[in-house]
Amino acid sequence: MLSLSPLCGQLSDKLLHPPEENRQKEQHLSAASLQEFKMALRWGICSAGKISHDFIVALKTLPAVDHKVAAIASRDLKRSEEYAKQHNIPKAYGSYEELAEDPDIDVVYVGSVHTQHHALVLLFLRAKKNVLCEKPMGMNAAEVWDMVQVAKENNVFLMEGFWTRFFPVSEQIRTLLSKKDLGDLRVLRAQLGFRMDDIPRLVDKKLGGGVILDLGCYLIQFASMIFGPEKPQSITASGFLLESGADETVGIVLNYSGNRQAVLNCTMMIDLPGEALIGGTDGIIKIPNHMNSPTVMFLKGKRWEWPLPTSPEPLFFEHDIGLRYEAEHVRLCLLKGLKESPIMPLHESEIIATISDEARRQVGVIYEQDRVQCINQSESRK
Repeated sequence: MLSLSPLCGQLSDKLLHPPEENRQKEQHLSAASLQEFKMALRWGICSAGKISHDFIVALKTLPAVDHKVAAIASRDLKRSEEYAKQHNIPKAYGSYEELAEDPDIDVVYVGSVHTQHHALVLLFLRAKKNVLCEKPMGMNAAEVWDMVQVAKENNVFLMEGFWTRFFPVSEQIRTLLSKKDLGDLRVLRAQLGFRMDDIPRLVDKKLGGGVILDLGCYLIQFASMIFGPEKPQSITASGFLLESGADETVGIVLNYSGNRQAVLNCTMMIDLPGEALIGGTDGIIKIPNHMNSPTVMFLKGKRWEWPLPTSPEPLFFEHDIGLRYEAEHVRLCLLKGLKESPIMPLHESEIIATISDEARRQVGVIYEQDRVQCINQSESRK
């Protein structure tokens, strides 16, 4: 069993030992101050892809007095204009720089491919824009750390879009765990799989392809929500690679303090139900399916369900109407003047990325962004 180590040497303390001011406990974000907010939150959409479409549709299920899509940008102006026409968006841009310069944007949703996240998030942060970035926020922990620092330097809000955290099922789980309803936690078992090996983006390493960054990060963040946000004491990962070198099936074991263990499996080769089991000395929580976007859970014979609202338009991905939960959470954070989420804090994004890095290293997946980081570290030591 190998201990946690990053791709380029010893794990930096700045990733795993966050400053005391960032050790925020989860807060209940009340809507009590909403009456002071006179305008809808003005969203800018970065990238006119499938996930951006679904995010826009999800916003339509929230009150129009609270959320408004004010602009959309992509490198293809025609595509931006098509999305703007389809969704009644006032402005369409053919460059991301134009969106960054728009003074009428409160927060930007970054829904581009993984490899573009770092540069685009930095662009918007430096333009003093609040940012919600799709997961994974960075290709590696170094990119995530870089974004976090720039957000702090510019005094703006930044959050990684792990939508799972904001579903009512996840909120209920956190409540039950805080009340010790499961007793002492011991085991988490979770799996997630979709047949996706025919999707070019997911098998091409140059585009950030691989199952760890696409699905495994959901499992890792779930383990961090249950057992963290402390780092695991050790990580063991093994799996299989495609001919392209991207990871297609991976198993990860995370051992935490107090003899707590998470066993995680992800694959892009078959469809799995997405089941998760959280075991404690006094009970077991079961999520029967869709653990990354859960609507049903069981505990001690009791069944909880929070059905998703009906989508007003067709979606590209199942359950994506649930993106509404993270969008509303961002609005409440901004109303309170927060610069990061107490439910998905930035230091936890750094830890999740570091775990992903180590899992990839053990499986044998190295991206160009990792090599660039190693070169930069070597140059800085000269």
